[in-house]
Amino acid sequence: MSDDRTRRSLFALIADLPRLLAELVKDEFEQLKREMLDKLKHAGIGVGLFVAAGLFAFFLMAVLIAAAILGLAVVLPGWAAALIVAGLLLVIVAILAGIGVAQVKQGMPPAPTETIASVKKDVNAIKGIGMREKP
Repeated sequence: MSDDRTRRSLFALIADLPRLLAELVKDEFEQLKREMLDKLKHAGIGVGLFVAAGLFAFFLMAVLIAAAILGLAVVLPGWAAALIVAGLLLVIVAILAGIGVAQVKQGMPPAPTETIASVKKDVNAIKGIGMREKP
């Protein structure tokens, strides 16, 4: 009776194998989707901050041009004020660009590295490689 029970368990496992593999593939695709969306989100934030830095850099150039004009027109007060504003805009550009670089680096590499490692682990487990201990 024990042998008959073992065979039924083995047949039940074999019968469940396609369902288990389908669930595994589905879960891996879900992980892939989550990981890619996370990386794209960071890349998108980084690109948006680069655009903001470019906008502030545009205003920086306008202020510097105004400072040059005011510096020629009035000896001290006009251009000094314009240079102070330009300095503040330069600080803002540097901060936004630094944050943008950090965000883009967080999204790199764009390949789904966690999902690839998980799939390799699953394939090795199915092959029986992951079960053995390494010397």
